[in-house]
Amino acid sequence: MSQKDLPLPYLTLFLHYLASEKGLSTNTLQAYRRDITAFLLTCPLSDLTECREKRVYQHLQSLQQQGYATSTMARHIISLKVFFRFLLREALVDYDLAIYLETPKVWQLIPEILTPDEVDRLLQSIEITTPLGARDRAIFELLYATGIRVSELCGLTLSSFYGGQIKVLGKGNKERMVPVGQEALKAIDHYLLHHRPLTSHPKAPLFLSRKDKPLRRETIWKKIQGYAKKAGITKPLSPHTLRHCFASHLLTNGADLRLIQEMLGHENIATTERYTHIDDTYMHQAFTKYHPRP
Repeated sequence: MSQKDLPLPYLTLFLHYLASEKGLSTNTLQAYRRDITAFLLTCPLSDLTECREKRVYQHLQSLQQQGYATSTMARHIISLKVFFRFLLREALVDYDLAIYLETPKVWQLIPEILTPDEVDRLLQSIEITTPLGARDRAIFELLYATGIRVSELCGLTLSSFYGGQIKVLGKGNKERMVPVGQEALKAIDHYLLHHRPLTSHPKAPLFLSRKDKPLRRETIWKKIQGYAKKAGITKPLSPHTLRHCFASHLLTNGADLRLIQEMLGHENIATTERYTHIDDTYMHQAFTKYHPRP
């Protein structure tokens, strides 16, 4: 279906509604036009009676596979919600399609996830022969191994470690204990033994800047961008991506959702449920492995 075949009267009516009753700017209206046009190309208005949950998810998954940024994906979802409710208001449909955009199943599409191989490439791209390289390798190994937030990592001190665990101060000043994998522990030990300036103060920051000051979140963000480019990773990437990878990879390999919730420091299990997506490849592999008649 080409753009000229779209039911333009409905689209024009929707945009007129946004301009006249909502008072939106020209740029915002253009963004709505692009978002809704992209949706109508895959699910035209003539087929909206058949446009149920699966079609909505397929459209959003298609955008994700095209490499759309997280912010753009979120905007598409908002555009669709407004459009669907307009259709219901104008009696162009007899049910609210926006209900499919209220569930964690949709919002789980938002995080950008690296595959385990991509995470390995990212980590291996960091040389550990220099003080900054050793520090950065320890930082990103720890982020992936624990799923802690960058703000929580910046707040770690030398006394945060208890054997194979770290004590993390999370949102609302709530403390939690999170296990740390062996690769991350080795990277941290290497940084502490060979490159971090010595100190006897247990409350000293674990990770220091080039000038031996507490590390800032902005520094870590810039660092991961550089290492991603070096590793040849083109997906939109931030330090928070490693938190998403931690949860997603644990869940894919069979970890209990409640344990993941505890390690991430989520108050509500619904927040953790955004990671319950299973891609088509993994689903097929699981079916072949476990079904008695695959």
